[in-house]
Amino acid sequence: MKHRRFALTAALAMSGCLAAACGGSEQSASAKPLIGVDYPRSDTDFWNSYITYVPQFGGELGADLKTTNSQNDVSTLTANVQSLVGQGVRSIVMAPQDTAAVAPTLQQLEGKKIPAVLVDTRPDQGNAFMVVRADNRAYGEKACRFLGEKLKAKGKVVMLQGDLASINGRDRTEAFNACMKQDYPEIKVFGEAANWDGAVAAQKLSTVLTANPDVKGVYMQSSFALAGTLQVLKQRGLLVAPDDPKHVFVVSNDGIPQELKDIAAGDIDATVSQPADLYAKWALSYAKAAIDGKTFQPGKTDHDSTIVQVRPGLLEDQLSAPLVTADGGTYGGVPSVKHDDKSLWGNNLN
Repeated sequence: MKHRRFALTAALAMSGCLAAACGGSEQSASAKPLIGVDYPRSDTDFWNSYITYVPQFGGELGADLKTTNSQNDVSTLTANVQSLVGQGVRSIVMAPQDTAAVAPTLQQLEGKKIPAVLVDTRPDQGNAFMVVRADNRAYGEKACRFLGEKLKAKGKVVMLQGDLASINGRDRTEAFNACMKQDYPEIKVFGEAANWDGAVAAQKLSTVLTANPDVKGVYMQSSFALAGTLQVLKQRGLLVAPDDPKHVFVVSNDGIPQELKDIAAGDIDATVSQPADLYAKWALSYAKAAIDGKTFQPGKTDHDSTIVQVRPGLLEDQLSAPLVTADGGTYGGVPSVKHDDKSLWGNNLN
């Protein structure tokens, strides 16, 4: 597999720090930490990519991994965590898709002094050692600004939402709506809840287009809706080149290889590259740091991100997630990366 190689930070290998300050005792250099990882699902290209990266970075860290898959079900996640604890893991990495219902599981882990690292999602309640996540509000705002400029601040767009039970769905929705209301008030937004389900998203998009054939933009909150959206547009004769007056501008969110290919082909126009590789790398790195007794404080890191304190007892490392377009231009004040840039993980995954 081709991918960007990231040198492991001295903070995790020796005694330095990733952020402004840290401390704690070191584990024996010969010890091999046992980390539990629960995969949230395996029905999307994004999460399957993350699953591919986890053992790679686990190996680079010298960690032993025990893995489970909760398949987007919080009760399965709870059972999986109990199983991992029973197998003696010393920290657990998870990505709960229902961010409200995970609180009791986090409380149980805290009581057992087993640090939890959350990936991609932030719990509505409860503590964790670290959340590794990109700024999801920025996702919604970047999509808004791209579409706002492409539509020349007028017209209709459809937002295919994920799940409002998830902090990610709420953040992306609220930021997109707020940006449109403030900066592009003459654009009408049809918000369609799709529960991260591609079939539901396609059906709702089709319904909106039937009633509003003049829709000129679509924001998909993740690539779950990609195939269905393109199929609906094709069926209606709207899957045409970007310079065709009938073109509907489409922005996705993930940065999977297929999205980058679709941008090159002119079928979609942009995506926000959510770092599947860095999610795996830094989640495991923080899990090992927790085992080693390190602690972190808010501030800039040495890997182009910022740790923020979400609330007392919960820190979040907000990783970079660039807007990706066909030309690498600036849209609504937001700079973008060209779709074929080799720094994008989606261009480095076989």
